[in-house]
Amino acid sequence: MEPAFAILVGLFFAAAIYLMLSKFTIRIMLGVAILGNAVNLTLFTAGRLTREIPPIIPEGLDALPAGTANPLPQALILTAIVISFSFLAFLLVLTYRAYQDLKTDNTDEMRLAEPRERPLPPVGY
Repeated sequence: MEPAFAILVGLFFAAAIYLMLSKFTIRIMLGVAILGNAVNLTLFTAGRLTREIPPIIPEGLDALPAGTANPLPQALILTAIVISFSFLAFLLVLTYRAYQDLKTDNTDEMRLAEPRERPLPPVGY
């Protein structure tokens, strides 16, 4: 089961990088969202995928029995899901606001600070 998740993680990372290399802000935003999901899936896979023994310490023992899933990655993923959702909501508002002001989502046309008519800054001294 873990090799299938490793392949899925690789596909998620490949799709995220492809989307983030785009010049359109919506694609960049979707790439960031997929990248966050890929990291969450990586953490989940690293914590062992077992359903037989839940990560609960039985009565009379001081530690988890062998072969149980690690509860730490599961807790980290829950936190990461909340953070990535809030970050995605922020990016969505930022992208929408930039589109309202600039009337485009193409990053090549969002050049208010560095217009094409002005000369480039010096490369070296």
